[in-house]
Amino acid sequence: MNDPTPETNPRTRRGRRERAAPSADGVPKPQPRLPFAPVPAVSADELEAIHIASLTILEEIGMDILNAEAKALLRRAGATVDPDSNRVRFDRGVVAGVIGKAPPTFKLHARDPRKTVEIGGNALAFCSVASAPNSADRDGGRRPGNRVDYQNLIRLGHTLQAVHLWGGYPVEPADIHASIRHLDALFDMLTLSDKAIHAYSLGKQRNLDGIEMARIARGIDHATMAREPSLFTIINSSSPLRLDDPMCQGIIEMARAGQVVCVTPFTLAGAMAPVTIAGAVAQQNAEALAGLVLAQTAGPGSPFIYGGFTSNVDMKSGAPAFGTPEYMKAALLGGQLARRYGLPYRSSNACAANTLDAQAAYESVFSLWGAVMGGVNLMMHGAGWMEGGLHASFEKMVLDADLLDMVAEFLRPVVVNDEELALDAIREVGPAGHFFGCAHTQARYRTAFFAPMISDWRNYESWREAGAPTAYDTANRLYKQRLAAYVPPPMDPAAREELEAFVARRKAEGGVKTDF
Repeated sequence: MNDPTPETNPRTRRGRRERAAPSADGVPKPQPRLPFAPVPAVSADELEAIHIASLTILEEIGMDILNAEAKALLRRAGATVDPDSNRVRFDRGVVAGVIGKAPPTFKLHARDPRKTVEIGGNALAFCSVASAPNSADRDGGRRPGNRVDYQNLIRLGHTLQAVHLWGGYPVEPADIHASIRHLDALFDMLTLSDKAIHAYSLGKQRNLDGIEMARIARGIDHATMAREPSLFTIINSSSPLRLDDPMCQGIIEMARAGQVVCVTPFTLAGAMAPVTIAGAVAQQNAEALAGLVLAQTAGPGSPFIYGGFTSNVDMKSGAPAFGTPEYMKAALLGGQLARRYGLPYRSSNACAANTLDAQAAYESVFSLWGAVMGGVNLMMHGAGWMEGGLHASFEKMVLDADLLDMVAEFLRPVVVNDEELALDAIREVGPAGHFFGCAHTQARYRTAFFAPMISDWRNYESWREAGAPTAYDTANRLYKQRLAAYVPPPMDPAAREELEAFVARRKAEGGVKTDF
C-alpha cells in the first residue's frame, strides 16, 4: 500500500517537525576529516596486479552463492551459474559494468538529523563495538550477552560524542528469543539513542523489519526512506569464496530499498585466506567485488561500502590476531582498492586482548592508525571491542572513546596565522619567562589543548596521594558516572507509539521462524 504524499500524511508532517528536537547529550562535534592523502601500501602497478588477480579468481574459480534469487539476478547480469551446483563465475566485463554505479559519498541519516553522518570522501565515522557474544566490566566479570548489558552499552555509547553511530548490537542480548530479538534490540537502539543504526542480515524478514522500524522512528514515508538511507548492514562473506543465504538476502533487500550495504569478507590470512598479505587481500577483493555486483544488480546506484577486515591468525593456536603489522598493511591495501573503485572504505578498531591492559591499548592504536592512514571512512568496532570480538567491555568503550577523540584532534589541521604564531606572546614573556599567565595563554585556557578522559598527567606524588589510580580504575569510574548521568534523547510520542505498535504486531505474528 502506498503512503500518502508528505503534504497529506500527518505522520510525515509530524516527523518533519519533531525530528529537529535537540538531543540529550548536546550538540555533536563535527565529523573528523582526513586532512592529508591516505598512505598507499603498494605502487599503482602492484595494486593493478591485485585487481587483476581478483578478477582471475572470480572468472576461473568463482564464488559459491547459496541463494536462488541471488543466482538468478547474477545470471541476468551476465555471470555464469553452474546448473549443477552453487558455483557462479563472473566475467570481467560483469565486474567492470558495476564499478562506478554506487555513489562515492552519501549521508546515513539519524533520528536526530544533527547526528546524520557523511560516509565517503575524507569524512570519518566511528561506530560502537558490535556483535560481541559476551559483555564484561571489572565488577561483574565476563558474562553472556543479555538485554540489561545491551541497553546499558547503548546508553553509554549515546553519551560518547566520539561514537557517531551504531555498528550493530554492542553485545548480543541472548536472553531474548532469536525469533523476536531483532525487534526488541532495534527498538532499544532507536529509543535509547538517536544516532544512525545498523540492522543485521539474518534473513529477509529481519532486514524488512529493520528498514520499517528505522522509517517509523524517523517519521518519514517510503519514498523519503529510499532517498535518505537510514540504516546499514554488514555482509560477511563466508570466506573462502562463499556468500550464504542470509547474507545474499541482506544484500538484495537492503539494496532494493536504497539502504547501505557494506560487504566485508572475513579473510584471516593463513586460515580463511592465503597466508601472504597480497594473496589474502586479492581474495578479499574478489569477494567484495562479487558482493558489489549483486548489490548493484538488485538496486542499481544503491550505496555500497567496501569493507576490509584482513588480518592474520596465530599459527600455533589458530586464534585471530589484530593490531599486527599484517593487519595494518592489509588496512592500507584495502583503502587503496576502495579508492580505485570509487567506494567508501570500512575498516575496524580491533584487538585480541583479554583484559584492559597494555596489549588492549597498543593493538587498538595500531589498528586505528592502519585504518586512518588507509583512508577509512567507516570505522567499525570503534569503541569497546575486546578479545578478538568475543566480548564488549564497558571500560574499553570509554578508553577507546579517548583514542577516537585523540585521533580526531590529531586530524584537525594546524592553523597558521598571526594569532596562532603568537609573536606578541613571545614578546610579552621574553627570555627566561613562562607562558602560564600571559594573555595569549589565558585567553585559550580551556581550549588550548585536548584533554583525554583517561590520561593522568599529575606528578607521581599527587597521583600516589589520590590512591594511585590505574587506567582501568579511571575507566571503570567514568563509565559508571556516564551511565548515572544518562538522559534518554527526546522522541516524538506519536513515533514511539507507532514503533511500539509495530513491534507488538510483529511479535504477535511470531517474529521470524527459527529452528529452536
